[in-house]
Amino acid sequence: MQETPIYRYCGAIHIHTTFSDGTGDLKTIVRAAKKAGLNWIIVTDHNTMDIEEGIFDGVYVIRAEEISPNSQNHYLALGTNSVIYPSDNPQEYVDKVREQGGFGFAAHPDEGFAMDKNGNPVPRKNSHHCIPWTDKNVIPDGVEIWNWFSNWADNLDDSNLLTLAYAFFFKHKNVKNPSVLTLNWWDKLNNDGEKFVPALGGVDAHALLVKDYLIPLYIFPYTVCFKTINNVINLKEPLSKDFEEGKKQILNAVISGNNIIINRHIEKRVPDVYVTNNVSCAFCGENINLDENTKLNIRVNKKSDLRVLLNGKEIYSSITKACSLPLAEKGKYRVEFFRKGRGFAYTNPIVVK
Repeated sequence: MQETPIYRYCGAIHIHTTFSDGTGDLKTIVRAAKKAGLNWIIVTDHNTMDIEEGIFDGVYVIRAEEISPNSQNHYLALGTNSVIYPSDNPQEYVDKVREQGGFGFAAHPDEGFAMDKNGNPVPRKNSHHCIPWTDKNVIPDGVEIWNWFSNWADNLDDSNLLTLAYAFFFKHKNVKNPSVLTLNWWDKLNNDGEKFVPALGGVDAHALLVKDYLIPLYIFPYTVCFKTINNVINLKEPLSKDFEEGKKQILNAVISGNNIIINRHIEKRVPDVYVTNNVSCAFCGENINLDENTKLNIRVNKKSDLRVLLNGKEIYSSITKACSLPLAEKGKYRVEFFRKGRGFAYTNPIVVK
């Protein structure tokens, strides 16, 4: 069958400005996004939506909110029309987001745990404040499965100046794979019923200014963050030049799971992942019927360790640049990509019915 053409647009989600605890204004952030090669960004200041929306220097700037209680259960609220304030019960603001026609993602849900060399979760080696999603009985609409700043902080060893220097100067090596705890929870949410629970990756960009040392340092500049964990959305039509229409396209793609999460510091080109059958083609976040010729098709820029999961269980792995895997079972298929032991791309599931 003829493959369906798609249009890809790269963006960053989970960004803070001077309206909350970031150090950059709109002009600074747009300039950084442009320099990083982004098409769009979603700004999520804490408990405010004061940032201006629009297309600035070719970058689509979308306003959202990180609903932020003091201690835990932060929630990225997309597509809402007014500020929703936090409460002690996360179910209350999860419901309020839905009442406004919005869609929310649990932010850095297992912050506070690093992964040891065997891939097992261990508490982080520093005493910095953690903000996990503690009430797993409150079901979010989606999950932020990978957060650049949280991942860096979870792997931070601040016991001496040498480890601090390593974490700063080799910051990208300090960012490992998404938390196994989060991936397992996300798979469980998708396996517990028919509902599709999408995932996104966040940069959690603040460009925090540290003045405790001889020379003030930014931890980390916006441009640095914007070149790390991105979301590449698949659209069936080009992104509209009208902002309101383009905004709808971007938000619909993110909340539908039509995105691949990629660490562009490791690999700049997003992998191709789609399922075909005798009559149609499906990309991440889409459904397709199972027939005798259903295949999962994967292509990646360089030879990589790719792993295919069905309903959260690994069913296939190979070190290759391309494969076409026949499918015989219904379920939710997603793919993880690794290079030298480091994950660099994670797809949302494709549902085979």
